[in-house]
Amino acid sequence: MNKPAVLLDERYFDHRVDLPSPENPNRLRKLFPLVKQKYNGSLRLIEPREACIEEIERIHSAFYVRQIREHVIKNDPYSYDKDTYLMDHSLTTAQLAVGGCIELAERIINGELNQGFALIRPPGHHAEPGRGMGFCIFNNVAVTAKFLQERYGVERILIIDYDIHHGNGTQEAFYDSDEVLFISVHQNNLFPFSGTEREIGNENGRGYNINMPVHSQFGDEEYTFLIGKLLQSVAEQFMPEIILISAGFDGHADDNISGTLLSTRWFHTITTMLRQSARDICNDRILFVLEGGYNQDSLEESVLATIDSLLQPEMPRVGVLHSERADSLLKKHPLNQFWTL
Repeated sequence: MNKPAVLLDERYFDHRVDLPSPENPNRLRKLFPLVKQKYNGSLRLIEPREACIEEIERIHSAFYVRQIREHVIKNDPYSYDKDTYLMDHSLTTAQLAVGGCIELAERIINGELNQGFALIRPPGHHAEPGRGMGFCIFNNVAVTAKFLQERYGVERILIIDYDIHHGNGTQEAFYDSDEVLFISVHQNNLFPFSGTEREIGNENGRGYNINMPVHSQFGDEEYTFLIGKLLQSVAEQFMPEIILISAGFDGHADDNISGTLLSTRWFHTITTMLRQSARDICNDRILFVLEGGYNQDSLEESVLATIDSLLQPEMPRVGVLHSERADSLLKKHPLNQFWTL
């Protein structure tokens, strides 16, 4: 089996602001040397390239890209958005984030790699085609999916987003499409206050957008049951050619940005489950892309747990305990109109 690859680059530290922000270079500053030291020789380390503007404009409007160009040179870092700062190096860093994801995805679809993890920033899943928000400038996962569609003719892409916040930007990018199945499991009534179960897609995309808003206080048992059920039923019916993961770690019990109770161990468990699904349905092709995670300690521990799972040679089936609370969400969900559970 090919070694898993991790993409990292210290140029991801260049996007920063001299004001307090949860999304800052310290999220990754200690993690990068930890990864290099712990997994020396076990992983392939990949460097990113900058995505060109033409690649980014496969998802984002030219008007929005021009706005970013204008705001990065303004004196006020929050001139565009109250959460999403833009500074001198922000555009280049965001292009490196998109380009890094494309670089890994291209190697996976070409068969050079099976599995990859892009440790990039800024995150991307809140960036809509026409605007950035929530720390996100360009939508790394969405641009990567569109690149695979247009460059390689990939017709079925599964995107799973388990960041604690709804991936509104990714949803909007593919809301009318039946070639991308988007599944978001996120905390209910949390920023960006979208992602209800009634948002199921439009026109050709009806049924191909699945939101699973969960209650705060949900933890390992409920999340494992929900995602396991979706993988065993919906994903196997869709049969994607590659799986892209918006890997957010802000649902951890120690991350005070959320109210869910996921443990560090859960991120190892879910990675194993996702690898099993990728092995069964798309020849092991799976790419993890870093999204949120703002407690530096729990982020580091959870990322390392994810990499540990990627390196696990044997993948014993994960036992999924029944969860009444989680099952009640599935039973009343509109996805039952489209997929056999």
